[in-house]
Amino acid sequence: MTISATPVYPPKPVPGDRVAVLSPSGGLPGILPLPFELGLRRLREEFGLEPVEYPTTRKPDATPRQRADDIHAAFADPEIKAVIASIGGEDQITVLRHLDRELLRANPKPFFGFSDNTNLLLALRNLGIVGYHGACVMTELGRPHAMDPMTADSLRAALFTSGPYELRPAERYRDIDRDWADPATFESAPLTEPGGGWIWHGPARTVEGPAWGGNLEILSWMLMADREIARDPAAYEGGVLFLETSEELPGADEVFWILRNMGERGLLARFPALLMGRAKAWSFERPHDAEGRRRYASEQREAVLRALAAYAPETVAVFDVDLGHTDPQVVIPYGGTVRVDGVARRITVTY
Repeated sequence: MTISATPVYPPKPVPGDRVAVLSPSGGLPGILPLPFELGLRRLREEFGLEPVEYPTTRKPDATPRQRADDIHAAFADPEIKAVIASIGGEDQITVLRHLDRELLRANPKPFFGFSDNTNLLLALRNLGIVGYHGACVMTELGRPHAMDPMTADSLRAALFTSGPYELRPAERYRDIDRDWADPATFESAPLTEPGGGWIWHGPARTVEGPAWGGNLEILSWMLMADREIARDPAAYEGGVLFLETSEELPGADEVFWILRNMGERGLLARFPALLMGRAKAWSFERPHDAEGRRRYASEQREAVLRALAAYAPETVAVFDVDLGHTDPQVVIPYGGTVRVDGVARRITVTY
């Protein structure tokens, strides 16, 4: 697998432009239309963009080939200025084999998505295209009642501007979800709780490099399938690793085992900095109470620290960064520059 050494930022859209809304993973817009329609409306009214749907955007049973065809159509259309995923899923890895890499390379566009969209983000990064980890239509744009201002500000900056953007810890965050099939869910603001700030670990030094990572479970699948990840870990030397876990709530042991395997492969030691997203600690299947959520997040942090101690003891790590499966959510430029200042305890991304 050939990896472009220095990814470039594709041209940004401007208000009034058309943007593709795709479902490269799950076609949940066809099953749960309420957050999807709300997200489309906000794209139009709050961001001034015109969303364009494709044949599989609302199709739950679309084949990997059909989803790849929509990706190709969106990237090849000169009137489409950005591509945004509706939501994640669990089988986007099956789409990768169908991608026309030369078409994508010849038509670079900003792609926004996270979770299972780690697959496409990593494929684009390998083609030399910076993508944007975050901001799906149903989850962030379709948030009940209103978008979180921190999410909206980060998304607006990533969509429309270029240059440095300083991240700040959320004062409050939401972990508990409500039923998207119930219209009452969208009539009031979600319940939030105090954020607690970032947790820093490791040497007080500054690291600046390209961002690489994404959802930990998806990365583990990609490693098992030998998809999109360089066999020579030196390809990632000096980068900033960012990781997050999903509403599947992987246990602390599983998180450690995945990181241990990445360590045995030589990956962890290549990254002098790690941004660990705030752990999603509640799901409908496991509705933890406040103490259960605190314990889950603490055990996950200890698992990460155990892996770092064994394989990357000099890595600067920051925990509870508002990226991934959390609300509010900041956008991370995949392959773009991230600066982790362990002295001043500041994080700056370049959009």
